[in-house]
Amino acid sequence: MSKLLLAAACALIDADGRVLLAQRPEGKPMGGLWEFPGGKIADGETPEAALARELREELDVDVTPACLSPIAFASHDSGEFHLLMPLFVCRKWSGRPKPLEAAALAWVRPGELMSYDMPPADRPLAAQLRDLL
Repeated sequence: MSKLLLAAACALIDADGRVLLAQRPEGKPMGGLWEFPGGKIADGETPEAALARELREELDVDVTPACLSPIAFASHDSGEFHLLMPLFVCRKWSGRPKPLEAAALAWVRPGELMSYDMPPADRPLAAQLRDLL
């Protein structure tokens, strides 16, 4: 049985209705693929607190956990581990997103999300988000 990995992801949505995607750096697992920002949930951490921490570390933006709304989740078996990852939407944050850990950032219209090469766990989330927006 695979080890369970808990992570959280966030779809930052700007005033124009575009969604922020981050490109994984080359040399990392799944390098070059586009994903929703976020990361692993530490022991004793809530998904919302993990996202606030990860978005600060990865994008230099501050979000308030109350501004995060869960909309979907991914359950994906990678072979090495089983990923359980809620996707949250956030429309309010402070700071301008910068790619501190990503190779690049892209603001993407919902209808264009599926044209980006994504990790297997992010693809169904992108489709659900596109349909909701």
